[in-house]
Amino acid sequence: MSQTVDRALSILPLLAEGPADLGKVADRLGVHKSTALRLLRTLHEHGLVHRQADQRYRLGARLFALAQEAVENLDIREIAHPHLVTLNDCCGHTVHLAVHEEHEVLYIDKVESRYPVRMYSRIGKPVAITVAAVAKLILADLPEAERRTLAERLDYPQYTPRSTPNAAAFLKELARVREQGWATDLGGHEESINCVAAPVRGPDGRVVAAMSVSAPNVVVTAEELLALLPVVRRTADAISREYSGSAPADQATPHQGNGKTP
Repeated sequence: MSQTVDRALSILPLLAEGPADLGKVADRLGVHKSTALRLLRTLHEHGLVHRQADQRYRLGARLFALAQEAVENLDIREIAHPHLVTLNDCCGHTVHLAVHEEHEVLYIDKVESRYPVRMYSRIGKPVAITVAAVAKLILADLPEAERRTLAERLDYPQYTPRSTPNAAAFLKELARVREQGWATDLGGHEESINCVAAPVRGPDGRVVAAMSVSAPNVVVTAEELLALLPVVRRTADAISREYSGSAPADQATPHQGNGKTP
C-alpha cells in the first residue's frame, strides 16, 4: 500500500512540470501503463488531476484549492515561536514577531529579555509604523504605488531626533530596506532602544511577517546588536522555510552569529 501511495504522489510533481500523457507518466514511474492509469484515475476521482480533451493529464483544481486552504490556515505565530525562543536563549534580548493587519503592524508574539531592563511592547499592540524595523520590512514589500500612497497618508511623529521626518524620507528608507532585505531602528522610537529585524516570507516569496531583536543601549551598543544580524536573518529564514513547507519542522535554527555585520 505504501508503494502505491508513493507512486501516486510521485505523479503530482511530474504534472507540475506540465501536462503529460499516460505513456510519459508510466515511464517516469517505471510501471506498466495499466498501473499508471489506475493511479491517475484515483487521483482524478479526488480532483487532484484532470484529464484534458487531448487525453493528457494536468494538475486538478482541487489540488490548488487545498493548497490555498492550507496556507490560509497556517498559524505563523505557532510556527515561529520555537525559533524565537531559541534566538532569545542565544542572545538574551527581547525578540518580537509582527504582522500587517488592517493598516497597522502589530506584535503577535514576544519573548522577554533575560536582562532586568525590559521593553514596554505588548502582544496585540501596534508598532510605531514610521520607525519600527518590523514595520519597515513589511511595508517595503508592498507594491511601489501602494507604498507611496501609504507614505503620503501617514503622520510622522518625532519621537526622537532620529525619527523618520516625512514621506520622502520614509519612501527612501523603504527602498533601501527592500533592496538589502533587513531593517533597523536605531533610536528612532526611543533614543535608548535599538532594534534589528529580518523578514519572514511565504511560499510565494512575499513578506508575511517580520521578526526582530531589540535591546537598550545600557545592555548592548547599537554596533553589538548589529553583530547579531546574521543569526537574526538565519532565524527568519528558518521560519520562512518551515512556514512554506520547504524544511522539516525540527530543522535546527543556528544558535549563534558570526559576529560580523553584513
